[in-house]
Amino acid sequence: MNIIICIKQVPDTTNVKINPETNTLIREGISSIINPFDLYAIEEGLRLKEKFGGKVTVISLGPPQAINALKEAIGMGTDEAIQLSDRAFAGSDSWATAYALSLAIKKMGEFDIILCGKQAIDGDTGQVGPGVASQLGITQLTYVFKIVKIEPEAGTITVERLLEEGREIVEARLPALLTVVKDINQPRSTSLFHIRRASKLIVPTWTAADLPGADLSNLGLKGSPTQVIKIFSPPKHEGILELIKADSAEESAAILADKIIAEKVL
Repeated sequence: MNIIICIKQVPDTTNVKINPETNTLIREGISSIINPFDLYAIEEGLRLKEKFGGKVTVISLGPPQAINALKEAIGMGTDEAIQLSDRAFAGSDSWATAYALSLAIKKMGEFDIILCGKQAIDGDTGQVGPGVASQLGITQLTYVFKIVKIEPEAGTITVERLLEEGREIVEARLPALLTVVKDINQPRSTSLFHIRRASKLIVPTWTAADLPGADLSNLGLKGSPTQVIKIFSPPKHEGILELIKADSAEESAAILADKIIAEKVL
């Protein structure tokens, strides 16, 4: 089974800096980690390999420092890694990111399953995974809580999705892209053996020129249909604290109820 996992490196800090000209995150020089939701995707990919055999490849689009996230994924046990890094990708929104990733996945060749975390903690859109599936024209299964079964010979997969109103069991054709929630598993730690392998592994870096058929107008900031116009901190809400003095809990409750009614809270 050929498994591809899309991961993202995200800032490991709340002190995020913004480029005032492009209104995009400044990622260079910022302490970063693998997007936490992507760790569950990596773990699920490794479990599928252990069950069905095959190969697990991780891919990430980002600045040169994103290679550290790919090396960490290798340290967890994935087989190969590919980095997409080019100034032409800078400022990509979810659509432009999905476009570049889909072209890279097409270049990689045949696959059975693509795994992604349900969303990234910096953008929180949850759109890249479905965007990749749409660009590739394959089935997308989002918010996957459990992979119930896979039948490689029949080319089908059955999953359980975690929805707000409950759970949904869906059967679909392979190849498919899955976005997973954190309830699906418990990610493993890196191992010394795989860390040593990661230190020696040369991760190829693909630029825009390496993506067959890439339309440069669809990449980076100029290829992003959504752009951040303004960034600001929400205003602080100030209130007045008033302590209710009474001789008993019942009296306090009665006074509070009168105030709630007077202020038309209810």
